[in-house]
Amino acid sequence: MDLPELRLLRYFVAVAEELHFGRAAARLHVAQPGLSQQIQSLERRLGVRLLERTSRQVRLTPAGSLLLTEGRRLLADTERTVERVQRTGRGEIGRVTVAAIGSATYDIVPRLLRAHRTRHPDVELVLREMSTPAQVQALRSGEIDVGLLRVPADTAGLVVHTVREDRMALMLPEAHPLARKSRLPLRALAREPLILFPASPRPSWADTVIAACREAGFEPIVAQEAMESATVVSFVAAGVGIAIVPEGLKVLARPGVVFRLVTPPAPLTHLAAVHRTGELAPTVASFLDVVRELWP
Repeated sequence: MDLPELRLLRYFVAVAEELHFGRAAARLHVAQPGLSQQIQSLERRLGVRLLERTSRQVRLTPAGSLLLTEGRRLLADTERTVERVQRTGRGEIGRVTVAAIGSATYDIVPRLLRAHRTRHPDVELVLREMSTPAQVQALRSGEIDVGLLRVPADTAGLVVHTVREDRMALMLPEAHPLARKSRLPLRALAREPLILFPASPRPSWADTVIAACREAGFEPIVAQEAMESATVVSFVAAGVGIAIVPEGLKVLARPGVVFRLVTPPAPLTHLAAVHRTGELAPTVASFLDVVRELWP
């Protein structure tokens, strides 16, 4: 960025600081006669004398002294503005709005935030916890930039990047007889009370669980519903029932609760980063670069 007025100002500041046209010309890498002509042009534009020239020295007029002070400030402000514009264009300054399902907030989100903050400390991340269906709607309406959600989901027309594949797992009370086995088939839960995430909004993890149980030949016995993963763990620890959960929730293990994988066949789900198609804002593109770096 070097508009004619700024270029003249930069020339003047060099001459005013050096008080010598030859040294200023060398500093600016321009010819001395041309530099003298540019300063004269600036004086004509402003309608004032900025420099007093003699055969032996160059001195600033009062107007020249004021322009030197203000010119330095203006050039510094311009450099800062240009730098911010360039950094914004590279996705280093700005904002990204990210939504995540609850199960992503325990391990995926903290790791992603640390990595992104290290690479782009001046980008503001606005985080929201939302269900998968709500995220899909928010992505399509432009309310959020990136969603961390569980698929399969209605992602038609959106770009999906898989972050993690989750097998189906069980949370059991440590004292439960089934906890003695390292892996369990779903049909072993046919007569067991289950703790279920609510089925609404749809589609939900509850739909996946109920469909898997029916595929295994039984109708699940729902003893309790719970909205939050931490609440599910508490209910399991209290012996209310067994929870069927994505494998990624094993990070919530606590005393009195054990995790066991479900033996195949059992459905796999994917936690994915999802965004709109088309050209992305630089900050969003940079955020997705970090996602792909962490989870190729």
